[in-house]
Amino acid sequence: MSSSITPRPGTWHAYVPKLVTVLRLGYTSRDLRADLVAGLTVSIVALPLAMALAIASGTTPEKGLYTAIVAGFLISLLGGSRVQIGGPTAAFVPVVFNVIDKFGYGGLILCTLLAGIMLIAAGALRIGTLLKYIPQPVITGFTSGIAVSIFSSQIKDLLGLHMDKVPADFLARWSVYFTNLPTLSGVTVALAAGSLVLIVALRRLRPNWPGFLIAVVAGALLVGLVHLPVATIGTRFGGIPATWPHFSFPHIPLERTRDLFPSSFTIAFLAGVESLLSAVVADGMIGGRHRSNCELVAQGVANIASALFGGLPATGAIARTATNIRSGARSPVAGMAHALFLLLFVMTLAPLMSYVPLAVLAALLVMVAWYMAEVESFRHLMHGPLGDRMVLLVTFGLTVVFDLTVAIEVGIVLAAFLFMHSMSEVVAVESRVSLLEEDEDDLTHAPHADQRAQLSPGVEAFQISGPLFFAVANRLDDVLNQFTTTPRVFILRMRLVPLIDVSGVRALRQMIERCRRNGTRVILSGLRRQPSEILAQMGLQADGHALQFAENFADAIQLAATTPSADAV
Repeated sequence: MSSSITPRPGTWHAYVPKLVTVLRLGYTSRDLRADLVAGLTVSIVALPLAMALAIASGTTPEKGLYTAIVAGFLISLLGGSRVQIGGPTAAFVPVVFNVIDKFGYGGLILCTLLAGIMLIAAGALRIGTLLKYIPQPVITGFTSGIAVSIFSSQIKDLLGLHMDKVPADFLARWSVYFTNLPTLSGVTVALAAGSLVLIVALRRLRPNWPGFLIAVVAGALLVGLVHLPVATIGTRFGGIPATWPHFSFPHIPLERTRDLFPSSFTIAFLAGVESLLSAVVADGMIGGRHRSNCELVAQGVANIASALFGGLPATGAIARTATNIRSGARSPVAGMAHALFLLLFVMTLAPLMSYVPLAVLAALLVMVAWYMAEVESFRHLMHGPLGDRMVLLVTFGLTVVFDLTVAIEVGIVLAAFLFMHSMSEVVAVESRVSLLEEDEDDLTHAPHADQRAQLSPGVEAFQISGPLFFAVANRLDDVLNQFTTTPRVFILRMRLVPLIDVSGVRALRQMIERCRRNGTRVILSGLRRQPSEILAQMGLQADGHALQFAENFADAIQLAATTPSADAV
């Protein structure tokens, strides 16, 4: 290892927006055309979603559009991700609905402003790297719980029930639904069911078509031409004003700051986690690298601006970001264009949006909830250790039945206590185990030069020292990023790993899949009892080709020198 120290760039470098970097590297008219096409495509997807999410949050549809316009533009302009698309997302629906129900829209403005300040502070304090340490069972638990909450909030519009108000409490909500079930509208149910069938069919037969928008347009045409007796944006909200988002400073109940602080923290937490998860997904799709703290600052500025321009909380939207990438986006200009196209739609198509049936928007949100539920991930985690299953179920149950803020707090604390309990048992069995905190100590090269000399050309070896749990799992990607050339074989030495949790298994699986795509064979050597059992329990097994297991490092070197047969199992 070289003793020279490479000087680190100034702190300011971590806050330079990706837009600045892209422009410095060179931006051509060809890039602009690609970004405009991507921006138009993603704006078509975002248009019905923004309205539907606003209605599900207990407010008017134009607030969702204003959020996508104002916050979406600023997130792309100032953010640390090259192709991130920002706007309202389903994750906020339960908390926003509860805040508006208890404190009114003015209370939500205060919540969003406080959340924006928290996000800016988190970015300034360089906390962005810490948000990736949230355990996977907590993330999956509250995400699946939010999906159930969204679905339950749409029953009124799906069935056309005649009721004044949908309660915020989950159990009370379903009680009111059953009470008002006799008021069900057959026409509304048929329209909602037809919309669901259309969206699912388009997803399967024409996945590149904007299924959500097609369903919304079809529903609006039915209402306008056939005069179906169903609730629409026009009948419920009086339509959408064809105006620019304008600056306003409504009455804010500052005296309720203490009461609203937990909800503000939840909004900031969700905005931070979801935006950085979206940025990680985008990095994987384009091979880039986002600036997490710059992204948090941009999210904070965008949320403050959204609140002051009549919007809702905003964050990075994973599905819309993926759509942006698949549409050929090359820079943040695509996200800015998406916001401007939405503004153009509001200014020109607002009168026509009055015909959009609420049943169709409810069907759209049912599909969003289904894809958000992460059923496969939930089922997979249920095969993990007992402690992780407990965290998953507790977080999920608290999110659905009680409160998202409580669910996140309890889930993280419970995960921490269970981890400490697991580590106490490991240390009791083997006193040599130590918890290393420094990044460079967790993943290190093979310790002896003579061992390095044994490696064949094209073979790389790294060693993990300490437990592979949620706090260090994400560093596996950093190991692969250190290779200047793609290795033929990658040996990961795990003799010093006494414990692995589901987040570690997930990180291993992602690393192995990345290596497989790059043509790199992975050999795990020296697996101990607990990691070996968990890997087998969660279905991560040697296939004899892309992944192999070795008893020790010497066996791993011999395996690396051989070429696995194509039909190896």
